Amino acid sequence: MTTSTTEQFAALLPGAPVSPALDALVNTLRDRHGTSISAMLLYGSCLRSGDLHDGLVDLYLVVDRYRDFYPGRLKAIANWLLPPNVFYIELQDEGRTVRAKYAVLSRRDLENGTTRWFHSYLWGRFTQPTAIAWVRNSDARRQALACLAGAVRTFLNRTLPHLPDSGSVESLWQQGLKLSYSAELRVEKPGRADELTAFGEHYYTGTARLVADSLKFDMTLQQTADELHYQADIPAVRRLASRIAWPLRKLQGKLLSVLRLLKALFTFDGGLDYIAWKLERHSGQHIEIPDRVRRWPLIFIWGLFWQLYRRGIFR
Repeated sequence: MTTSTTEQFAALLPGAPVSPALDALVNTLRDRHGTSISAMLLYGSCLRSGDLHDGLVDLYLVVDRYRDFYPGRLKAIANWLLPPNVFYIELQDEGRTVRAKYAVLSRRDLENGTTRWFHSYLWGRFTQPTAIAWVRNSDARRQALACLAGAVRTFLNRTLPHLPDSGSVESLWQQGLKLSYSAELRVEKPGRADELTAFGEHYYTGTARLVADSLKFDMTLQQTADELHYQADIPAVRRLASRIAWPLRKLQGKLLSVLRLLKALFTFDGGLDYIAWKLERHSGQHIEIPDRVRRWPLIFIWGLFWQLYRRGIFR
């Protein structure tokens, strides 16, 4: 990306909330983990609402190298094998509790995950509006912006061949996000993709304009009186490849989702309770963790996953 394009993209991103709670989180994480942090990225429901006391704050910590971030080797190896590692933190802010989960990614994995990975785990997430909550220096800022813009480009390159040749840009993002969600064990409520596009309408139309000329196929945009429309000229061979790729991506995603949940049992304090809380919050159904699952999670959690899947909590 040129400097001009980078700054145009930066102007489309939402600003981080001006909040003592966010300042406290950033400072606590910097104190806890030292100088290996390159950037902190904020996304999710708390960014959309602007209230960091409502729900769980979603942060990504971008680090130079895993071995410099962790005091021991085990967590560094786990992060390298199956990024990211996820951790929980809570603190008090003016008498109120701020709860956050933070995922740890190396700068290399952030770049690869937003531009090269087959699966949509990172480029599907970071195509959504994301705020830079803290950055170490101008070089780290440039890399973070390049990766976020790369996620948008990868998202459109991977989803558009699976979607209609033409339509509104709003429907393009809605259908693309739904496709990305389908490649994981999701617990999102129906309509989440519509909610995201409504929140970030300016961002989604702006980023589509910004990257349209750099896609792997021709896409033209036309503004009507009501909305922005797209027309894509996608070769038949690319559409065929997409029809093959997305079922594979979904299969891979379900497996990776289960593995990440299992890993969270060991990296996330109160991991089982966090999983239950997250499922309850998104599904509206009560989740009870049996005692045997708490005592021997690796043996009995599979039956619990199957029960939740049959109840429609996982999709």
